[in-house]
Amino acid sequence: MTDLVKTDNAIDAAHDLVKKSMYASMAAGLVPVPIFDFLAVSGIQLEMLRRLSHLYGVTFMEGKGKNALAALIGGSFPTSVTPLVMSLFKSIPVVGSTVGAVSLPLIAGASTYAVGKVFIQHFESGGTFLTFDPEQVRAYYSEKFKEGKAVAASSDAKKVTA
Repeated sequence: MTDLVKTDNAIDAAHDLVKKSMYASMAAGLVPVPIFDFLAVSGIQLEMLRRLSHLYGVTFMEGKGKNALAALIGGSFPTSVTPLVMSLFKSIPVVGSTVGAVSLPLIAGASTYAVGKVFIQHFESGGTFLTFDPEQVRAYYSEKFKEGKAVAASSDAKKVTA
């Protein structure tokens, strides 16, 4: 019974961490400086992975975490329109900064949400950074990215960007 309570607490804490990281990524997406916002979101996602791995007792490997993020997010380009592209879009005077300010927080939040959900599933099934295969979770990432866009666009998330 104690193990079940610990597991439930870890799952609840993991989902709470993903949501907080999503909000932080959305706030970082508002930064008007191209590339800086992308670096901030990447840092938030990497820190989320570090904390998730700690919750699940998985050894955190920064290099493997960075590689996993790059493969997962970069490999799903059509789905996520990569935050780097949206960040660079901000450098176009007036139109780019306006469109970037509106869309990047949503994309950054959805991407962070999806990454978190993928790693919760991976760690829950006993996976580690060494056993992570982005090809096996690409469809799940796309599904959670779409779900993340809805969560990020919800009224609770709008409070963060307002």
